[in-house]
Amino acid sequence: MNKIPMQFPYGAVYFRKSNPPKKDWERDYRVAAEDGMNIFRHWFMWGSIEIAPGVFDWDDYDRQMELAYKNNIKVIIAEITTSVPEWVFHKYPHLLCKDKNGNTDRSRMGVSSATGGFYNGLCLDKELSRELTGNFLRELANRYKDHPALLGYDVWNECNYSSEYCYCEDTVKQYQEWLKDKYKDIRTLANAWHKYSYTSFDEVMPPAALQLYPECFDWLEFRKENAYKHMQWKIETIKNIDNNHLIAAHGTGSSVNNMATGGSDDWKAAENVEVYGFTFVACRKGSEPWKHWQAVDITRAGSRGKTFWHAEAQGGPLWLQPQVVGRPREDGRIATPQDIRLWNLTSMAGGARGILYPRWRPLLDGPLFGAFGPYAMNGSRTDRSEMASKVAKWANDPQNAALMSAKPVRGDVGILIVPETQTASLLLSAFGSEDLYSKSVWGAYRGFLDNNIQADFVHIDDIDEYDVVYFPYPIMLKTEHAQKLINWVRNGGTLISEACPAYFGDLGTVGDVQPGLGLSEVFGVNEETVEFMPDIYQNNIEFIFNDNLVTGSGYLQTYELTTAKECSRLADGRIIAALNRYGAGQAVIFGTYPSISYFDTSGDSIKRYFGSVLEFTGKTQRIKTDNDKVIVRMHKSDTRAFIWVVNPSSNIQKVKISIQDENTYGSVLKVYWGSDSAVEVLGDNMFTVIVPSKDALIFGI
Repeated sequence: MNKIPMQFPYGAVYFRKSNPPKKDWERDYRVAAEDGMNIFRHWFMWGSIEIAPGVFDWDDYDRQMELAYKNNIKVIIAEITTSVPEWVFHKYPHLLCKDKNGNTDRSRMGVSSATGGFYNGLCLDKELSRELTGNFLRELANRYKDHPALLGYDVWNECNYSSEYCYCEDTVKQYQEWLKDKYKDIRTLANAWHKYSYTSFDEVMPPAALQLYPECFDWLEFRKENAYKHMQWKIETIKNIDNNHLIAAHGTGSSVNNMATGGSDDWKAAENVEVYGFTFVACRKGSEPWKHWQAVDITRAGSRGKTFWHAEAQGGPLWLQPQVVGRPREDGRIATPQDIRLWNLTSMAGGARGILYPRWRPLLDGPLFGAFGPYAMNGSRTDRSEMASKVAKWANDPQNAALMSAKPVRGDVGILIVPETQTASLLLSAFGSEDLYSKSVWGAYRGFLDNNIQADFVHIDDIDEYDVVYFPYPIMLKTEHAQKLINWVRNGGTLISEACPAYFGDLGTVGDVQPGLGLSEVFGVNEETVEFMPDIYQNNIEFIFNDNLVTGSGYLQTYELTTAKECSRLADGRIIAALNRYGAGQAVIFGTYPSISYFDTSGDSIKRYFGSVLEFTGKTQRIKTDNDKVIVRMHKSDTRAFIWVVNPSSNIQKVKISIQDENTYGSVLKVYWGSDSAVEVLGDNMFTVIVPSKDALIFGI
């Protein structure tokens, strides 16, 4: 059964006590419906509803559901169980989360807080916490499961958690049980951790500090698995009452930089739900286009083919946001209608099939006052809302059904995401004081994007779906992941790796043969020298690759050849790059990080490196262009292909597009967005397109 009845969900978060004013509700719903909005998300905050033990005040929420039904708007219930009732804090103080020093955390304010306070939530490792939280979820589901306005439930608003919590006795017990399940007996754990004096699992405590030691890897892995176990418990609690409506959640597109610390694992989050999504507020994140593309692309990757949407998209200005203090004015400026258009179309081009704003109209209190909403403070229409309305009605036009049902094609290259590499990087650098991992992954992504090469993020578990992968900052692998990578290359894959692949193995142990865990045979090299000097090697390692001067950064690893062919040497004669044939596949290794250098400098020579590395390995990209100011994506359905040409620049852009595909496209069948005269057929699979500033041209071929 299709649980999403509309062609394209388009709407916003509307209600969370104390906003908007009650006097405006009827008008706001009417205006939203007139403007093409078909979905609202409401914050059903536990602390605003269960006002005393067993006493529930549903009146305002019932009214939202009634108005939604009256105006043909579907509702996503965001269960905010992290908004804990004050009486719970008073009556059950032992349920509070604890930090490593034993301090508890209760209701507090923060930049994204609802009025009345926000919280990490009760520790769900405690039976009574699950009983209290579960009672609320069951009451919620029972009350609305048959309501005709209900679309579904959002079970985790921005999937992540605080790195400081929880260290309470119950969580420690869960950790001990997790270790017992993994290691079976205490001697095995003691030998793995090199801590030989444990006599039972009951003696094992979380590490007091996080450094590059085995117990730290286990603690961080447990914390993430435990958090997603809690997520699954909430889902099961709801589905035991209501198994007919949608289960959704959304993250922040931050798997690259917050997976190890805060559990922002888009793959783990998405596997538990039917629709996944992401938060991305463009101005608050910075105005560079790659940041938006990164958020939508990593969410699409984590969703693994499921429908996903832009769950919180910027629709209005920012007000006193700490994320933009001290940044260029461009990052904190008032959003324009052209911005709304560009941001909407970018998300769609990346594959998002739904757009919601964090606010329909801005909050009138709290730290987020005045922000995000496309409508005015008083709920009246604005030039931004007029643009949002235009996009909403266009996306839901039945004539565009084929376009909206198509999905992005697989990218030319996958950027390999292996969770333990990020963990090792953070622990290696005193838990993130120097985040070389994020720089590397983002630098590689930008390098390909700036050459209009579609680079998809690919989890190590999904590697079989790709022919070519680029492995940025590959310093750690588990044995199982190394073997998976070895088998993949042997079976025909092309692996392009930066320096020190599998330098660390299971639980951070350094191998005495480098590259580690059998990868030396895949790359056909042995390590000659290695220098871990990120403070010294800052974008000043130079070598020639494919007739292009390349700058590397971070670490320096040089090689002795065994079966590989030399690709490049440093000025002192040491080999820094090599190519090896292995089984039916091939592997290229670079003994430094061009990705970090590109992130830091955006240098033209490094950009050319990313533009040529695919061609060097004998691979071709699907779409080639002669203008790097635009981003081009292809979507396909069973019978049709569609080209999205997005121009984030402030000037009109003209671009020539050449398509390498198994099919031949000799005509433009329909222009879906933009002017018919703006696209010209030059020949089979060749087109010229003119795109206005901060706009897109979308056509079917």
